[in-house]
Amino acid sequence: MSAAGSTRLGVDGRELRPGVRTGIGRYLLEILRAASVDGWSCVVYGDAGARLDETLPGVTSSILEGSWTQWWDQVTLPRALARDDITVFLSPYYKGPVRAPCPVVLTIHDLYFINYPGRSRPVYEAIVTRAARLYAGRAAAIISDSEYSKRDIVARLGVDSAKVTVIPVALGGEFKPAALTAAARARYAIGAPYVLYVGNFNPHKNIPRLIRAFAMLPGPVRSRHTLVLAGGYGDGRPELAGLAASLGITDRVVFTGRVDDADLPALYAESAVYVTPSLEEGFGSTVLEAMACGAPVVTSNRAALPEVVGDAGLLFDAEQEKDIASVLSRVLSDAALADDLRRRALARAGLYTAARTTGRVLALLREVAGGVGAIMPAAVTR
Repeated sequence: MSAAGSTRLGVDGRELRPGVRTGIGRYLLEILRAASVDGWSCVVYGDAGARLDETLPGVTSSILEGSWTQWWDQVTLPRALARDDITVFLSPYYKGPVRAPCPVVLTIHDLYFINYPGRSRPVYEAIVTRAARLYAGRAAAIISDSEYSKRDIVARLGVDSAKVTVIPVALGGEFKPAALTAAARARYAIGAPYVLYVGNFNPHKNIPRLIRAFAMLPGPVRSRHTLVLAGGYGDGRPELAGLAASLGITDRVVFTGRVDDADLPALYAESAVYVTPSLEEGFGSTVLEAMACGAPVVTSNRAALPEVVGDAGLLFDAEQEKDIASVLSRVLSDAALADDLRRRALARAGLYTAARTTGRVLALLREVAGGVGAIMPAAVTR
């Protein structure tokens, strides 16, 4: 029996939904894969729409009823944890059961659900901040993706810094250099060399500035490339398409919609440059995925992105379209620079080993379950 044999891990798996791959969903899946290999016994709790798409030894699923989220969180889930004799529970969110029969570990990726860039909602923010402080104060331990997020959590939620452990997001083994097939190129309408962005179109992703920066590229550079905006679930696509039309670059901007998981590594690998112009990121998983696939990376100098990229990519001021355009143009016009960035990206991604990511999550969970090194619930700082 492994060292994990006596530990029963419970996981909030509501983010695991058929055909949908969010950043949190990928985070959970990598932890469950690692736990399965390590011999853990795990129960993944979901709601009616949740499902784990792959079979993992030692991992079972439990669908809990409850259409009201708070009831599911605070009543249905704690009952299930007691019923299943769970010894430690992992939430991939800032929230978890306030009263649970076992220690609760939260994963707080970032705090911009409280203070979203560009929005002022003082009443809402006060309520959510109070709730987040309660959850954080009750948790046995907190995982953050980056030092940037940890500083924010400690300052805004009033928890002891020793309670927050920085563990980078794990990199899936599928992310490595690959070739994009002709069928995939046709499926996503990709022809010319392309600048790639992968993600949603929420306001903090800063996509309008990226489109305007692409339009500002020198004519010969722009004419050789397309801007591929992959993913884009949620609102925003019609407005972005309208912006591209108003700039006269409709024929140079491709909206792929959802990209199949099997095609994503090659889409990264064959990009002329991968770009993330975000104003806020608690980590930046797509940047790490792109680096692992050997893409030259340019990214915003905001939030946790410089921490993830290190010296493997070029940074720009996310609010200055001319700066975004200048950095893009440098990489697209200089093959030697692009090749150097590809080599640096692969080396940087190689640092994100299982021992540094999922292995440390499992070690923390094991310590918390055994009462070793964890800070147990204490009063919330007001």
